[in-house]
Amino acid sequence: MHLFRSHNYRVYPDRCSVDTPTIRGISWTPLPEALNSKDSMKQFLSDRVVKAARSVHSVMMDGNPGLIRDRKHHLKTYRQCCSGKELVDWLMKQNECLQSRSQAVGMWQVLLDEGILVHVKHELNFHDKDAQFYRFQDAEFGLNHTSNEKDSEEELQESLSLLSQLGPDALLTMILRKCPSQRSAEDLEVIYEELLHVKAAAHLSTSVRKELAAVLVFESHAKAGAVLFSQGEKGTSWYIIWKGSVNVITHGKGLVTTLHEGEDFGQLALLNDAPRAATIILREDNCHFLRVDKQDFIRILKDVEANTVRLEEHGKTVLVLENRTEWAQQGGAGNSKYTVMSGTPEKILEHLLETIKLDSNANDSIDPCVSDFLLTHKVFMPTSQLCAALQLHYQAELSEGSEQEKASYILSTKQKVVKLIGQWVALYGLLLKEDPIALDSLERLKTEVAGDFRLFSVLKEQFRERRRTKVLENGYQTLSRNQPFDWFSNCEEPVGRLQPIRAQDKVLYEIYRPDNKPLTLMLPVNTSVKDVMSAIVKPGGDHILVKMNSMGERAQLKLDANAVYTALGLNERLFICSSSQAEKLMPLKEQQGPERGTTDLLEQMGSKDIANELTNYDWELFTAMHEVELVYYIFGRHKFPGAITANLERFVRRFNEVQYWVVTELCICGDLVKRAILLKKFIKIAAVLKEQKNLNSFFAVMFGLSNSAVHRLYKTWERIPSKTKRIYCAYERLMDPSRNHRAYRLAVAKLGPPYIPFMPLLLKDMTFINDGNPNYVDKLVNFEKVRMIAKTVKIVRGCRSQPYVPSSPQRGLADRMFLEAPSTRISTYSELSLPLRSPSSIRNYIQNLKVIDNQRRLTQLSRTIER
Repeated sequence: MHLFRSHNYRVYPDRCSVDTPTIRGISWTPLPEALNSKDSMKQFLSDRVVKAARSVHSVMMDGNPGLIRDRKHHLKTYRQCCSGKELVDWLMKQNECLQSRSQAVGMWQVLLDEGILVHVKHELNFHDKDAQFYRFQDAEFGLNHTSNEKDSEEELQESLSLLSQLGPDALLTMILRKCPSQRSAEDLEVIYEELLHVKAAAHLSTSVRKELAAVLVFESHAKAGAVLFSQGEKGTSWYIIWKGSVNVITHGKGLVTTLHEGEDFGQLALLNDAPRAATIILREDNCHFLRVDKQDFIRILKDVEANTVRLEEHGKTVLVLENRTEWAQQGGAGNSKYTVMSGTPEKILEHLLETIKLDSNANDSIDPCVSDFLLTHKVFMPTSQLCAALQLHYQAELSEGSEQEKASYILSTKQKVVKLIGQWVALYGLLLKEDPIALDSLERLKTEVAGDFRLFSVLKEQFRERRRTKVLENGYQTLSRNQPFDWFSNCEEPVGRLQPIRAQDKVLYEIYRPDNKPLTLMLPVNTSVKDVMSAIVKPGGDHILVKMNSMGERAQLKLDANAVYTALGLNERLFICSSSQAEKLMPLKEQQGPERGTTDLLEQMGSKDIANELTNYDWELFTAMHEVELVYYIFGRHKFPGAITANLERFVRRFNEVQYWVVTELCICGDLVKRAILLKKFIKIAAVLKEQKNLNSFFAVMFGLSNSAVHRLYKTWERIPSKTKRIYCAYERLMDPSRNHRAYRLAVAKLGPPYIPFMPLLLKDMTFINDGNPNYVDKLVNFEKVRMIAKTVKIVRGCRSQPYVPSSPQRGLADRMFLEAPSTRISTYSELSLPLRSPSSIRNYIQNLKVIDNQRRLTQLSRTIER
């Protein structure tokens, strides 16, 4: 049976109906029919770990029986045990995918935590050392079983896959259990990366999180009802909930609130040096906490203040810098440098220009803070303000010094401005050409650069060097020596069938009247609701524009809202009507989705062919989206005049479409045998998508399979081969939302570009950062927040840093996992059906999916086919 988990993960891209545009919700919500018992889940995983241990032990005993033997150490004999180092060595040989010995340590730690493997001195942590000995608990867990060689190899690979998924969590817990003074630089980095996704640490600066990583103490409590501390006691520690939940109780009021994983408590008493203001009681068994003791807490606060430098002008702080020490790879101190914490936009820009280094060909890398600033500048520094500031810096002169010093200063300052603008153009590309303010400023600067002979000569050589590098990389054959200087010389139009939606583009608006008859008109993407209505009805009436989804939920759109058509959600439509008619509007028949499925059509298409076309189309959608659209989307498109998020919204809508396509096809298929075949096909499609590193569609398919309407189809699941179920279970673990989707993040960390990320989670991360951190601190731009937002935006840029090449027809991992028996259905295909299996037919099908997104209707259909 698959994991007892059913979730609904849906993204709502449109925010026009609310007063302050925000994301309506990106959430993982357990559905009523889900069997989501923590005890059941824990027992299920424990059973799987025991099964994996049996497989590992069996293969080890068959191939390397000498690993388990009597050992002597310090005149003492330890019976029938293995050394930690030999266990790691053996595992590294069995699994070539392991990138480090620490990964293998984590896998053995899983067995140690379950009690399957036991240290001879009952230590809790696994050590990769010769003199640390461990025993398998053969009798207690029934490890001595036999299986044939073929099954043994297959089971071993599945077992290692499970342990490698569970290993990182076990390794992290092991690191946290270490005494802080015994943690290595690598350990500190692991803890720091975890703190990036902990709600309680979201507002903390990078340096504070790094200091916390060095002092956090792991604390666990076994039984619910235990009192962690009582109201009135002296405050000695700050706590972050790592696992579990607690109740907060005060005298006179009783239960005040419940705190969950990622939240914190106890900080107030330390800051104010006051007694505890509430009693904390464990709400469930086996709660884990990260604890910071008072002396460390106070020291960190003092260290932060000691390492902070404030620059003032006219008695006001204009820039706050922090002296940070980067961790060295082998412990000890690393490089120290000042980074921006906050400041006025102009002062931050001035500081970043000073950090830009110049060399002969300008090929050295620019400080990441510069690109962080440029990717997000519209949030705190409009383009007009940035262009004016750059113009001032370009014309800056030195008031003192020799003529040579003045000339050198002017040249270097101009070079830095030009280099920063070059980075700006590289990040935004042709989007800057669509911004009249930016384009006008760049044209004026280009004229000034061309008129400065000394500067122009230096820049011309640098641009030639960059183009020469590009020729070597891309194989272009021509390189003009006299090519004129141009900011956009290295920018290229996106290549692909699907072109990006531009702000000035016109799209076909389809708007329905109360009698369900459509009105169609071509209007620019950014057209306001007021202008849309002016094009349809005469002014002065009581007409309103309403959007409605398939469930009949209606929302009146405000007159100043714009780009509403491209922001429509799945199966949403626009209606024009009077105020009195709005309540009587009903969804169109086409909004309800299909009445018949396409099972017969899908039977004729190969799983890999479907996955290929899904990925090809996703790449077209993904590359058409500019990463700066993420910034506009999170902060609210209305705050950025002329900005659009149509490409991002189109990509997000695709996630919902694929998810509900899976649910629709399974719930509308009345034949049990065909439905089971279709379910297996979707699992194989998910496997191929994962292999192709298309994580967005992979998760869309998986969320479709875990939808409650599909989850309850027990008769269908019973017909799925056990091997297919095991693969599905392994994939389900990647969907685990605990510790802020840690399982997914660990899987992504191993991927190299190109790949398509799980976009809803990126949006959730950015929303988390935006909501948890103010834009301004003491009226200064909160550059720490800017840095965190830009880091997430750069993930998208990194995913696309290598070109996507469509997959080859060779057999991949998914083919080996699903070794299909000779088909009994091929003979029933007629020659007329062969065109349906062509790439063009599959592409046409994939790009025009018809789905039901009404969860109530899907549940009804599910109950109809399986009562």
